[in-house]
Amino acid sequence: MKISAIAQYNYFCASNNIRNRQTFKGSKVEMLTPEQYEEYNDLRVFNHHIYEYKKGIRSLILTTEKSKHRNAIEEKLQKNNIPYLIHKHDNKELINVFFGDEPCIKVISTFSPKLNRLNAEQDFILGVLLGYDKVAQCDRYLSIKTGKLKLGPTEE
Repeated sequence: MKISAIAQYNYFCASNNIRNRQTFKGSKVEMLTPEQYEEYNDLRVFNHHIYEYKKGIRSLILTTEKSKHRNAIEEKLQKNNIPYLIHKHDNKELINVFFGDEPCIKVISTFSPKLNRLNAEQDFILGVLLGYDKVAQCDRYLSIKTGKLKLGPTEE
C-alpha cells in the first residue's frame, strides 16, 4: 500500500469530514482496520523522518513515539537497513527512537538513555548531530558550563 495514496486520501477525508477509512490503491478501494488507521496516523512523523533520512537531509533523527508501535518501527527500520537505537522514555508509554548513520548511532549509544542526564558535552554533541543550529548549540553549551542553564543530574 503506497503511503502517498493514503496521505492524499487522508487529507481528502479530513478536509471533507469523511469519517470512513478507505484508501485508494490504483483503482481498488481498500479498507483500513481501525488499528491500521491509528498506527498510520501515529507514525506519520516517523515515516516523514525516514523520508528525510533517505534523501540525505539529516544524518541522525530522534523521534518520540508510542511504545505500542515499537515492533512496527523496528521492522520498518530493519527493512530499510537503517541503523537505530531505541530507549524507553520516562513515560512508559513512549520510546525515544534514534536512527541514522552508523557512526552517529555508535556515538549516541555511549550516552545515557535518559536525555535529562546528559552532561554539557554530550548535550552539545547530540544537538549538533541532530542538525540544530551550531551557534545556538555553542551558546547553550556555554550557558550550561557557566551555570546559567541547568541540565538534569549527570551519571558520572
